[in-house]
Amino acid sequence: MLEQLLIFTRGGLILWTCKELGNALRGSPIDTLIRSCLLEERSGAASYNYDVPGAAYTLKWTFHNDLGLVFVAVYQKILHLLYVDELLSMVKREFSEIYDPKRTVYNEFDDVFQQLRKETEARAEEIRKSKQVSKPVNNNLGKKQGQVQKGIMNGGNKKKSGGESGNDGGDGDKVISRAMENGNGRSNGSNGNGLVQANGKENRSSGSGAFDVNKLHKLRAKGGKKTDTVVKDSKAEPTKKIKKNRVWDDSPKESKLDFTDSMNENGNENVAVVEAVQGESMMDKEEIVSSDSETEEDKEPGKDSKVEAKKKGWFSSMFQSIAGKANLDKADLEPALKALKDRLMTKNVAEEIAEKLCESVAVSLEGKKLASFTRVSSTVQAAMEEALVRILTPKRSIDILRDVHAAKEQGKPYVVVFVGVNGVGKSTNLAKVAYWLQQHKINVMMAACDTFRSGAVEQLRTHARRLQVPIFEKGYEKDPAIVAKEAIQEASRNGSDVVLVDTAGRMQDNEPLMRALSKLIYVNSPDLILFVGEALVGNDAVDQLSKFNQKLGDLSPSPNPRLIDGILLTKFDTIDDKVGAALSMVYISGAPVMFVGCGQSYTDLKKLNVKSIVKTLLK
Repeated sequence: MLEQLLIFTRGGLILWTCKELGNALRGSPIDTLIRSCLLEERSGAASYNYDVPGAAYTLKWTFHNDLGLVFVAVYQKILHLLYVDELLSMVKREFSEIYDPKRTVYNEFDDVFQQLRKETEARAEEIRKSKQVSKPVNNNLGKKQGQVQKGIMNGGNKKKSGGESGNDGGDGDKVISRAMENGNGRSNGSNGNGLVQANGKENRSSGSGAFDVNKLHKLRAKGGKKTDTVVKDSKAEPTKKIKKNRVWDDSPKESKLDFTDSMNENGNENVAVVEAVQGESMMDKEEIVSSDSETEEDKEPGKDSKVEAKKKGWFSSMFQSIAGKANLDKADLEPALKALKDRLMTKNVAEEIAEKLCESVAVSLEGKKLASFTRVSSTVQAAMEEALVRILTPKRSIDILRDVHAAKEQGKPYVVVFVGVNGVGKSTNLAKVAYWLQQHKINVMMAACDTFRSGAVEQLRTHARRLQVPIFEKGYEKDPAIVAKEAIQEASRNGSDVVLVDTAGRMQDNEPLMRALSKLIYVNSPDLILFVGEALVGNDAVDQLSKFNQKLGDLSPSPNPRLIDGILLTKFDTIDDKVGAALSMVYISGAPVMFVGCGQSYTDLKKLNVKSIVKTLLK
């Protein structure tokens, strides 16, 4: 049974809703669908599930892109209604005929909807009954076929026992059983290309019930040859030689370079030199997008137009660009979307994300009228650019400085936890964030909660000494949740404004370490959880972020677990134009990119330039 059906514009104006359907919906499934699916370019999905305490709904929708209308049906998740898709398409067709942009009330559509609903429900009931009736018929057919096959086998065996010796009959049975074991034969009631049917054909052609013994010998010989080849291969495997490492030089290995002692001797001097050389952080500088990307982008449609002109011909392409196309359909959009998907994947966007984006753009353009003097490729690219800007633009404020001052007024430190997989640069970028906060006259304290990796505490201690920042440490093999809690208490006593918590790198599948991280977040309730990820990753970005969020939710003892709030993208200076990891991470998590690490010095930290990323992705 349907719970609700709504028709509204893309601007959010509700035009019609069925007043006779069910009770009031629990929660806000329509608002959640708009926020987390339609606005996030996930409209290419078939349905959306909404769960609240005491109720679970499934939502399906369709668009009328030319009129800018959205049709949404809501029903109980436990009910698998077969007629919803057909009902939505019929409602879309009927409502578009009476739609007037100047009208906001459509009371006369109630009777039309009731008629459509009865028709689709009756059709779905007929289909369900026909399926139930057809099931026993199929079973009877299978039984009859099985009996026929059994009769053929029994008849063949009787004739064979009368016409041939017992040895030949025994060999025939062995061949049949061998064929059944190898998967060549099927059950008695099957219609496949089994050995039983092959023998039946031979019996009809020869007119006698005996097997062709020569053919059986040939089959046996072929089987023997195959087994011999397998044995030969298995014998040849152990004889492979193991490749040894090549030794280039017999000279002894040089001792490792260690600069720790010199740093300890002249620590204060080095700190002063570092601060003098580093200067202002790139976070406070406005990034200017060069005009080279714009000119390259302007040249790109020219290449596409040349290719299309060769395919379509000069006159047809010119006529279509002048006259325009009535309505875009999937066949028109597929070539442009395929090229766009390949382009996104070459920019390191995960394949799954690129496919979903193209599906969403196709849904938003299907049925839309193509304007004059415009091409399908340029229309698709404009829609994709708009979608990418909408995804990468943060949905909430990411002004950390404002949040720090708000926490300071409440008399508590602002706590930031850095999480991520191994080797992505958490400690280094934590130091960059500390340097940026110092420039804004904010007192920072570091907390060394990576008690798992050897050298992690010393690494953070080196950064703290160079930046002249206090550090709270308890050594190794301690509970990181307790260390973080004591660090926050120490920060409250000494008046620190921000506590930057460094955690151990962990793979998303390492449950003991993920459980420890979940405990740290549950015990300390940080103000910001930053996921530190490499800009080099492609498809693995989806796996990392989705599993981090999943584990933080599943392993947390809290009924409302904390998930990742923001992303710090590292090693951005090493990827050239392969900027797709930023899009993959934001799309899969919904969290904004708050920092971008782009170098090895403390100043190499900047904000994400959304326009620059979008231009690079579509270049």
